[in-house]
Amino acid sequence: MSHSSFGDQHKEFLTATGITTLIALAGLYLPVIGFLLSLFIPLPILFYRTKLGRSQGTLILISVTLIVALAMQGRSVTSVVFFFALGLIGIILAELFEMDLSLEKTVAVTTGVVVIAGAAVLALYALMSTNTLWEQVSKYLYNNLELALSVYRQMDIPEDQIDIISRSMDGILYVMLRILPAIVIASTILVVWSNLLLVRPLLRSNRLFCPDFGSLSEWKAPESLIWFAILAGFLIVLPHKGLKLFGINGLIIMLVIYFFQGIAIVSFYFDKKGFPKILRGILYGLIALQQFVLLLVIAAGFLDLWIDFRRLKKGVDNNNESNTERDS
Repeated sequence: MSHSSFGDQHKEFLTATGITTLIALAGLYLPVIGFLLSLFIPLPILFYRTKLGRSQGTLILISVTLIVALAMQGRSVTSVVFFFALGLIGIILAELFEMDLSLEKTVAVTTGVVVIAGAAVLALYALMSTNTLWEQVSKYLYNNLELALSVYRQMDIPEDQIDIISRSMDGILYVMLRILPAIVIASTILVVWSNLLLVRPLLRSNRLFCPDFGSLSEWKAPESLIWFAILAGFLIVLPHKGLKLFGINGLIIMLVIYFFQGIAIVSFYFDKKGFPKILRGILYGLIALQQFVLLLVIAAGFLDLWIDFRRLKKGVDNNNESNTERDS
């Protein structure tokens, strides 16, 4: 390796570490915007891991994690694990890109590895700490609820509404702890999918390898997942508390998956009708902010199995008929 190429790699490494660290610190010190920015920590790590290689990518992740740990000064190990897990998404996605797996396997494997690794690190720390894992997670969630409450106060939300939320904190925490598995898995899927979408044009514009997942506006969830959704719905109506809780967690995860299918349908018709980017951005924002519209998108994704809004099955059938005629 020449000195110039080594110098370029060194510069790229510092740039990657600096960008990722800034995003992480924004997540620590900026209440709402910073948290949203921190969800894109995987993006620079994934890009530079692909560009610089496995060892450099891993070193970027380790460096950023250490900087975040120093910034936290031991105040919240859960936050450090959170940022580490986000960075780990970038590393794992880059590894799976090289294996050229399907989109579904790429998202599923990344989500599984990150969730298990994060839980293992927290459990290991809990063994060495005086606090149990449950206490650590409870404290982390409570602190975030307190932070959200302070943001609401700054947003000039009526005091009576803030008082209602404040009095309901224990109840909210109780519910969140019991659906925490679904929250963690669903949010990880969301982060993985979002970063995967954003990195594709970035890799291609820099002539770096990116697997061809095809047009994501034509993506459909595996049809077998419908049985998991039906099972989750059945468990919810059972009187057994544990099974009911299991069903609720499962249904939340299914809703997220069918939300992506619904968004793919929306994107398909945006492309078909030639909607301008500004209008698309406004409509996507409406979906994110309006719960009723969000539920409609999820319902569209769920019903697409039977209705086939994009007529994808018809296209496949037509292709099969053409191939049959050609063979005969």
